[in-house]
Amino acid sequence: MIFEGAVHKYGRDVDTDVIIPARYLTTNDPAELAEHCMEDIDAGFVTTVRPGDIIVALENFGCGSSREHAPVAIKASGVSVVVAASFARIFYRNAINTGLPIVVCPQAAREAQAGDRLRVDLLIGTVENLTQGKSYESEAFPPFMQELIDRGGLLEYVKTRVSGQGE
Repeated sequence: MIFEGAVHKYGRDVDTDVIIPARYLTTNDPAELAEHCMEDIDAGFVTTVRPGDIIVALENFGCGSSREHAPVAIKASGVSVVVAASFARIFYRNAINTGLPIVVCPQAAREAQAGDRLRVDLLIGTVENLTQGKSYESEAFPPFMQELIDRGGLLEYVKTRVSGQGE
């Protein structure tokens, strides 16, 4: 799976409370969550994000509470993938379970600038900064994680397997 989009750049320790503030946790509707995604750290995010765009952050992205609303809000906002120097462990798992691709690539995360265009290939494990003309290696997704992402997350994967449509 290959994603290409413009960078929305953030620093370190971006916690789930700024990804989707607690005051909006009264809903599970992805579209409604997307309307408030990142608003406490970047008030203009929802008006500037375009389908396919990429969030890039430094260390410990998604720290804080374990709410699944955070990756759901990011995915529903149109972000195709998140690239970071590192992720909080629970966020990493929640992202995969909700079908949001995430990539650990410290050098790409440090060097990317807001507005750069990135191309991320999950299958071979590369992040290319098309604006800067640089390429970085990241870990490729193992086949089982790739399948979770391809199917839209754990719930959709299980539905497919139970219905007999999966392999």
